[in-house]
Amino acid sequence: MKSGKSACIINVGGARYTFPQDVMKDFPLRRLSRLHSCASEREVLEVCDDYDRERNEFFFDRHAEAFGFLMLYAQHGTLRCAPHMCELSFYNEMLYWGLESSHLEFCCQRRLDERMSDTYTRFSEEDRHAEAELPRARRDAKWLERMRRTFEEPTSSVAAQILASVSVIFVIVSMVMLCASTLPDWKTAESNVVEEHRYTDCLEKAEYRIIEAVCIGWFTAECIVRFIVSRDKCEFVRRPLNIIDLLAITPYYISVTMTVLTGENSQLQRAGVTLRVLRMMRIFWVIKLARHFLGLQTLGLTLRRCYREMVMLLVFICVAMAIFGALAQLLEHGLDLKSGNEEYASIPAACWWVIISMTTVGYGDMYPITVPGRVLGGLCVVSGIVLLALPITFIYHSFVQCYHELKFRTARCTRSLSAEFLN
Repeated sequence: MKSGKSACIINVGGARYTFPQDVMKDFPLRRLSRLHSCASEREVLEVCDDYDRERNEFFFDRHAEAFGFLMLYAQHGTLRCAPHMCELSFYNEMLYWGLESSHLEFCCQRRLDERMSDTYTRFSEEDRHAEAELPRARRDAKWLERMRRTFEEPTSSVAAQILASVSVIFVIVSMVMLCASTLPDWKTAESNVVEEHRYTDCLEKAEYRIIEAVCIGWFTAECIVRFIVSRDKCEFVRRPLNIIDLLAITPYYISVTMTVLTGENSQLQRAGVTLRVLRMMRIFWVIKLARHFLGLQTLGLTLRRCYREMVMLLVFICVAMAIFGALAQLLEHGLDLKSGNEEYASIPAACWWVIISMTTVGYGDMYPITVPGRVLGGLCVVSGIVLLALPITFIYHSFVQCYHELKFRTARCTRSLSAEFLN
C-alpha cells in the first residue's frame, strides 16, 4: 500500500469504498486486511486483480452485490445471503474474502446446506468412477469405510437400510420376549387358589431360549463387526450408544454363566435378585433404536447441548421445593401439632406435594386443608408453570435446531441412496 496516502479505495465490480489505512489493518475480511501488510506492488497484485498507485485504488473483479452484504457484516456483525443469488455463489464469495459458513446466520446456513446437498449425488457418482483407479491399499481402506458406513449410518446405502431394518426387528423381538417373561403364570391365573403370583420364566423353555440366543448372537456379531471396522477403537469404546450395547449384551452372558455354575433348576437362579436385575437391564435394547430413528437422535443431541438449561431447570425446582415445602409443613402441621395435617408432618413429605403441584400432576394423595395452605398451593402451581416454562423455551429452540441439522444430514445420505438404488 502507498504509505503517503491516508486512505485507500476498494473497487469491487465498479462499487467503490473508501477506508482509512488504520481501519484496513484489523478489517474483518481477511483479504482486505492482507493489503495493509503488503510492502511491494507485486505483493499487492497477489491479493487484488489490479492496482492504481496514483489514486491508491485496489480493483477486485468480484460480485459487487455480494460484497455489499459482506460489508454489512463488517459493520453490524450479522451476515445473510444476498437475495436473488445462488447460495453456492455467495459462499464462494465468502471464501474469497476470507469468511466461513459459520459466519452465516442459522437460516442462511440451512439454505446453504440444502443447496450443497443437491450437488452431493453428482459428486458421489464421480467418486464412484475414480474408485476403480485407486491402488489396492486405498481400495481396502475404501472398503472398510464403506463397511463402517453400512453399520453406523442406516441411510448411507440400500444394504445399510436392510441391516438397520433387521436390527430393529431383533430389538422388537427382544423387547417382546422381555415383557412376556414377566407375565403371571397361566396356570396360576386359571386356578382360584389365592397365593403369591409366580412369574413365568419363559426364557427357561427351549423355544424362548433359542429366540433369545439368536437375538443376543445378532447383537454380539453386530457389535464386534462395528468395533473391527471403526476408525478409532478407543473412541468407539467411549461412545454412549456403544456402552449401552455392552450393558444390554453382558447380562445374558452373566446369566448363562451363573446358570452353568449354580444349576439350571437351583433356587438361586430362580429367585436371585442379581439375575433379575441383570435381566431387566436388557431394557437398554430400546435405546439401540436411536441408531435408526431421527427423533431419538434429536432428543439425545438436544439433551447434550442443553445440559446447562437442564441444570437450571433442576435448580429452579429444588429452590421452589425447599421454599414451598417448608412453608407447607409450617402452615399445615407446624402451627397446630395436635390437629394438624399428618400428611405434612415433615418437610420431605411436603416436598413431594410441591413437586406434583408444580408440575400440575396432582395425584390427590395429599392436599392442604387449611385456608393458608390452599393459598400457598395456588401460588405453588402458578410459580411452577412460570419457572418450568422459562428454560423449556431454550430447550425447545435447541430441539428444533438439532432436528433440522440431523434432517439435512440425513437428506444428503438419502439422495446418495436414491442414486445408488436407481443405478
